[in-house]
Amino acid sequence: MTTYAVSTPLPEFGLWNQLEGKGIPVSFDLELTARCNNDCRHCYVNLPAADRDARAGELTLDEIVGVADQAVELGALWCVITGGEPLLRPDFSEVYLALKRRGLLVTVFTNACLLRPEHVELFRKYPPRDVEITIYGASRGAYERVTRTPGSFDAFLRGVSLLEQGGVGARYKAMALRSNVNELSAMAQFGRAHTKDFFRFDPLLHLRYDRDPVRNAEICAERLDPEEIATIEQSDEERAHALRRECHRVAGQEAPDEPDLVFHCGVGQGFTVGYDGSLRLCSALWHPDYVADVRREPVAAAWRRLLAAAGAARTADPAYLDRCAACGLVDLCLWCPAHAYLESGSLTAPIDDFCDVAHARARVFGDPDAEGYGAGVRPNS
Repeated sequence: MTTYAVSTPLPEFGLWNQLEGKGIPVSFDLELTARCNNDCRHCYVNLPAADRDARAGELTLDEIVGVADQAVELGALWCVITGGEPLLRPDFSEVYLALKRRGLLVTVFTNACLLRPEHVELFRKYPPRDVEITIYGASRGAYERVTRTPGSFDAFLRGVSLLEQGGVGARYKAMALRSNVNELSAMAQFGRAHTKDFFRFDPLLHLRYDRDPVRNAEICAERLDPEEIATIEQSDEERAHALRRECHRVAGQEAPDEPDLVFHCGVGQGFTVGYDGSLRLCSALWHPDYVADVRREPVAAAWRRLLAAAGAARTADPAYLDRCAACGLVDLCLWCPAHAYLESGSLTAPIDDFCDVAHARARVFGDPDAEGYGAGVRPNS
């Protein structure tokens, strides 16, 4: 009898469809630390590497193991280790192995600057699902203009080299910023030359989790203009194809059945546990009504309670109902309740910057003559 093994790409794995709508958090993000060795201008979470208070507040290894056990019991299959920079944790290897021992698919987000041979050997022996590395520039000048950390470009290149010499594949990504936009093409070329499968970039920045006004001003200064964003996206064949497909999908799209629902997204399909034990339904959702503490409440109870609250959330805010809820371009927009809250303090406030990007995308990638295209849209300009 002959047995054949078939390999299926993970995004196409049929189990995801079977789990959809079953009330199971398929994945969770684990922010090991908010501290980082870099000080990137656009970062929405980072704290200094030597921040004693932040380090003292981080979940211990035992607490992390407890969270992982509870997540697996809930049905989680996938964990993303992120930060800050997770390799700052001296117990990173122990955390990684603990997650692997529980049968979880593990993805590691890192800037690669702190990668050492022992990390590469760990990944060789116990392969991660993915290692995802962020590129901040294609030259030392641009890279360190973003990170504001001398020596970080060389450290990044060393980390990339170590992984490749060790035979550990990585995936690359970038943020398109005012400080590196002139090198985006070179960054994409570097990313595609080194990636194990694909490179992606994102030009849309959201604000700080801690709402720091000085850092938020720095983030806003790094945002590109809407027309710049659409032009950059148009020049990238993969992203342009995806946006044209999305524009085609939203053409003639009917208004939602329950426009007063606050959360129309897939919130609750997973969750995020912060370095300090904060549990959120998604990494950006910091509204106090949707934050729990895994040090005080079991993961399952916290997740179900927050999920029920999100499902029941309704609004009578006319600004939202007349604009965002009725907008045919909302799926081309960065707008969501979490991002609206970070921008304005309100879960339902329309955000002009995001709206302008959606309209710029529609002009570049869409067909304004299509029936129903952009129904209910009210441009800012």
